[in-house]
Amino acid sequence: MRSRLRRLVLGATALFTAASALPAAAAPSPGRAEQHPSRDGLSAVIRYTEYGIPHILAKNYADLGFGTGWAQAADEVCTLADGFVTLRGERSRYFGADAAAGGALSAARTNLASDLYFRGVRETRTAEKLLAEPAPVGPSRAARDMMRGWAAGYNAWLKQKKITDPACADASWVRPVTELDVAARGLAIASISGEGRFVDTITAAQPPTGAGTVSGAPSSRPAARTPDAKAVAKAADELWGDPGMGSNAVAFRGDTTAGGSGLLLGNPHYPWQGGRRFWQSQQTIPGELNVSGGSLLGTPAISIGFNAHVAWSHTVSTGIPANFHQLTLDPADPTTYLVDGEPERMKKRTVTVAVKDGAPVTRTQWWTRYGPVVTSLSPQVPLPWTGTTAYALHDPNAANLRFADTSLGFGKARSTEDVLASLDRHQGIPWVNTIAADRAGHSLYTQSQVLPRITDELAERCSTALGRTTYPASGIAILDGSRGDCALGRDPDAVAPGIFGPARMPTLRDAPYVENSNGTAWMTNADRPITGYERVFGTVGTQLGLRTRGGIEDVTAMADRGRLTVRDLQRQQFANRVPAGDLTAADAARACAALPGGTATGSDGKTVDVSEACGVLTAWDRTMDTGSRGALLFDRFWRKLEQAVPQAELWKVPFSAADPVRTPNTLNTDAPGFAVALADAVAELRAAGIALDAPLGAHQFVVRGGERLPMPGGGGRLGVWNVLEPTWNAAGGGYTEVPFGSSHLQAVGWDGSRCPVARTLLTYSQSSNPESPHFADQTRLFSGEKWVTSRFCEKDILTSPKLKVVRVHERR
Repeated sequence: MRSRLRRLVLGATALFTAASALPAAAAPSPGRAEQHPSRDGLSAVIRYTEYGIPHILAKNYADLGFGTGWAQAADEVCTLADGFVTLRGERSRYFGADAAAGGALSAARTNLASDLYFRGVRETRTAEKLLAEPAPVGPSRAARDMMRGWAAGYNAWLKQKKITDPACADASWVRPVTELDVAARGLAIASISGEGRFVDTITAAQPPTGAGTVSGAPSSRPAARTPDAKAVAKAADELWGDPGMGSNAVAFRGDTTAGGSGLLLGNPHYPWQGGRRFWQSQQTIPGELNVSGGSLLGTPAISIGFNAHVAWSHTVSTGIPANFHQLTLDPADPTTYLVDGEPERMKKRTVTVAVKDGAPVTRTQWWTRYGPVVTSLSPQVPLPWTGTTAYALHDPNAANLRFADTSLGFGKARSTEDVLASLDRHQGIPWVNTIAADRAGHSLYTQSQVLPRITDELAERCSTALGRTTYPASGIAILDGSRGDCALGRDPDAVAPGIFGPARMPTLRDAPYVENSNGTAWMTNADRPITGYERVFGTVGTQLGLRTRGGIEDVTAMADRGRLTVRDLQRQQFANRVPAGDLTAADAARACAALPGGTATGSDGKTVDVSEACGVLTAWDRTMDTGSRGALLFDRFWRKLEQAVPQAELWKVPFSAADPVRTPNTLNTDAPGFAVALADAVAELRAAGIALDAPLGAHQFVVRGGERLPMPGGGGRLGVWNVLEPTWNAAGGGYTEVPFGSSHLQAVGWDGSRCPVARTLLTYSQSSNPESPHFADQTRLFSGEKWVTSRFCEKDILTSPKLKVVRVHERR
């Protein structure tokens, strides 16, 4: 066994060194290599190091995709297979039409709605058409080879290995996939914040009752109803402001660091279960590509990561990735709309879905030149399809298959300028900002993303009455779809019509720090505010979230202190400071102590003795460390306070754009909801048998394999950098599961050697298979606030005490 391992190690090393000894220009051409594939089919060498992290070594992009698909299947086959069932529109067939769809690839509430949408998308052949487009509109040869290779690797693993994960062992829905399935997954991820949010209404929208599509008296149709503008604006703000995904990231310029190189800390906040998990790897084609980081499951390229020269991360942006067009309908036919007075028929898509233990279901969907007809922003806010008016959704990311090439460009970058060049060339980032640092000491922030080309001038000229409320309030444009001059147009530097070109993107180069915590581009650096961008990108001069305020405070102090190292980034990640607590806990404790008789009345009208809470809040250390006493009480109090007191009444000192990081401040303890929230929090904990000063980790935990692991971190609304949004279950002991929070962490810098200095952590671990040794190993590290030392250079990989080398290949 030892000699076989040694031969594999030496073989892998020889493959690496033989090619890497050549300069990049002289290395074997991936294009030429693909024209003459091995007679044995696709193959790769996978070197596993600590925590099951694979280092995939390949001769070309197809082989690299093969090794990636194989290794992802080994760790996440059930999660991946479940996603492919979704993309094929077969959830109802296997799991039932009315069951919850899961939410990994869309916001569909039921399997039936999910299937109707994704089967409809598949039948449009959108993915095939994009795959046939030349780059940069379509994917490059390298990206296509990786997709093809990924599918082959996944299929080879299914063919050669036995599934041990009980979630899908022996399941008939685990089937081989194609390059088209991989492309469809990329499209679904790109449009998850656009069409993906509207699946229920896309699949349910139907012409008005009682009216035929061609005939039918107009008088028989319902009268037009005008949606409530304020309700629509509020729903729109909530729709694109929810915590489904988030992140923090900061990059420091070289003059703030100990060695003069840049530093990057990435802290994306993503779901801990399901198809939006990250997965770690290193991908190497000698002389061509060498990059390490996290990929979203089912995607072949690394999404966030680093190489020997540059590191980058992403944060979910404030840009609004979709818009609406209000349609003026033909009085004789509600499925025909008018543009410049000329009638245009909607496209009717008829989709049939197989249903478990039932008859197939057939439904129609209605599409326009702008996109699908929708009938609501949310269940509470309709956009009615009447005899005279309908609304169409426009999502430019529904035709964006450029993310893989953008990421490959990052992986090959040698500087932050190369990162920016990849963004400019491919324009494939759908709904995130990019933050980067490089070995030479440069920093970069850019909100380079695919957005509908809604300029403020266009919104002013073409907004409907409803849009004149929604656009300034939330960035959601509702344009007059009956006017040809209200088309989105095209920027000369854009790869496709209807989106912004690179010159329009909010960008900041080489500031001492650039930081984003899902706030607007405006406050990327408090001393160098970004302005002048269109409203659809976000706001300028508006109140910041507590996580943004706390992040700016922290990183400004770090930059001012200087001499920073990767260790400082690690400390920032697990500082677990609570900005809401720093701002309010002392005032809350004093107001608590002043309550007559030490009591307060809860929302149920009952009197609660809150006197003990006063001392607990005073003694609390203002962190969400697992040993912090009082953190749980403050957490539950703050959540209830925000519900009980309107934002405008929460603070005594209001927001000032002249001092955005320090305002608003001073808790308004005179607000009637203050005492109610305190009483409710105290009563809740006592009813659950939880002491008010219990250490946080005793009641914020996850269970893995029967082991109870305390979890550090806290809610983003409290301003905590290390975001954790666990599920409250008083009967189960407190916060007993984590559906969302910090995910693929990376702290990266350079110290003058050839190898980057990198620490990483995948909070939920590499595999969701409870039978895997890597189901909870990194989760234990997260519990103890520990990191993984990245093995990037070849010498570090080959000296790993856990090294396991596997050569994987197709069997014909």
